[in-house]
Amino acid sequence: MRKKFFTVLLFSVLIWGCSKESEPIINDGVEVAKENRKPTGASANELLSDNVYKKMIVELAYVEGFEPTEEAKNNFKNFIEERTFKPNGVELYTKSIPTIGKEVYTINDIVTIENEHRTYYNTQNTIAVWALFINGKSSKDSDSSFVLGTAYYNTSFVIFEETIRELSNGTFEPERSLLESSVIHHEFGHILGLTNLGTPLQTDHEDVDHPKHCNEESCLMYWAAETSHGIGNIFSSNKIPTLDSQCIADLQANGGK
Repeated sequence: MRKKFFTVLLFSVLIWGCSKESEPIINDGVEVAKENRKPTGASANELLSDNVYKKMIVELAYVEGFEPTEEAKNNFKNFIEERTFKPNGVELYTKSIPTIGKEVYTINDIVTIENEHRTYYNTQNTIAVWALFINGKSSKDSDSSFVLGTAYYNTSFVIFEETIRELSNGTFEPERSLLESSVIHHEFGHILGLTNLGTPLQTDHEDVDHPKHCNEESCLMYWAAETSHGIGNIFSSNKIPTLDSQCIADLQANGGK
């Protein structure tokens, strides 16, 4: 696929196309673990606190040739440990899955892949998370915007790694690990119930124009509109966006750090 060069401004349109996957999810009769097939945000407290689960396992599955960077993996583990209480630890397991002969994926395509390849599910003391790094594009892409990630179940999200690679490590583009980490953390933030997606608001900071996102421009959970500010400025600082104090307060009130 052709390499795309975008200005910093355009990244404000691209990066947070994460919650547009609103199509109904169909399991096609596949036996699944029901505790890991709830709506996004439904397990926020269980992920954040140690009330039920003392340990977290994160299964990072990637299509051959599309493994995330080691830096992004380390950043993700640090982000989880920074915001959740898991006294028995957080473990990341990485595995490769065979190349899939598709160029465009619906969310139901993603679910089918998870049903076939997911290994870890919740057990008595351990909660399990699935993250898929896929080749190809989201079916929700348009000529002017691109979906880089989507959280679609209570413990599941997908990262469109091929799209991330096309939008990173080039002129006027962020480093790949920076873009990967930003999208991974944002999608995991939705699984943690942000913003107002299972983790109750402590203050009124949900973006009314972009529901389930924070209205603070500097926050990781901000939906950046078509402006010269917001996400564009965050990437120009060459830093992974962080949660603002309001989102942190929400997580802390729901059992997190």
